[in-house]
Amino acid sequence: MRIVRDYNSEYKVTPIKINKAEYLGNFKIKIIFSNEAEKTVNFKTFLCNSLHPAIKKYTDENKFNSFSIVDGNLNWNDYDMIFPIEDLLKGKI
Repeated sequence: MRIVRDYNSEYKVTPIKINKAEYLGNFKIKIIFSNEAEKTVNFKTFLCNSLHPAIKKYTDENKFNSFSIVDGNLNWNDYDMIFPIEDLLKGKI
């Protein structure tokens, strides 16, 4: 006889997603998460320090502002640039 315990039903963990994101200017985005947390993340240092051309092109503010929310994540140009939710929730990238 085998006893199976369903830990998923006992310890349900709801993944945190991004519900809303608003561009504030100067490479800052205000993010509202599904757990009601709110962070303003400054992407400027990350973008300016990156040497990768796929990232560096987002130092153009018009390109940077073209993000969307896809499956609860901030997404630029079909996953050209994306960040872990945990880092965004901490407000640091």
